[in-house]
Amino acid sequence: MNRVGHGYDAHRFCAGARLVLGGVAIEFDRGLAAHSDGDVLVHALCDALLGAAGLGDIGRHFPDSSPEFAGIDSRVLLRRVAALLREKGFTVVNADVTVVAQAPRLAPHVDRMRMNLAADLGVGADAMNVKATTTEGMGFAGRGEGIAAHAVALIGER
Repeated sequence: MNRVGHGYDAHRFCAGARLVLGGVAIEFDRGLAAHSDGDVLVHALCDALLGAAGLGDIGRHFPDSSPEFAGIDSRVLLRRVAALLREKGFTVVNADVTVVAQAPRLAPHVDRMRMNLAADLGVGADAMNVKATTTEGMGFAGRGEGIAAHAVALIGER
């Protein structure tokens, strides 16, 4: 039996932080404010996977009130989610993530993001998709206030 989950995350920009998306450090004048490294792409994917498995959300497993997760590389969290899914008897079939950002331009980084996420999930690159879009200047992302990401994941029982 297959199960579908959806994830969403958004963070505001802040000065003095680095910008990390899909585990890729991107040159930009601002980063994302967060308890962890602020990787909205990975956070949305974690939520989609946890949701598909009926295991709550990223905040339940990795609360921002815990010093253990302060500044943590979000790929570590993704690998923990993947391990949790395996423990529960699930396997990742495929996942699709969309990053919503007016800037910076993300197209040059998408392939590395996809490869990072596929490796962390233990799936082939063809099972992981990453896209980037703008909002044509509308909303908080369009005004350059932050970045959001949506993710959909399909998991199956092993």
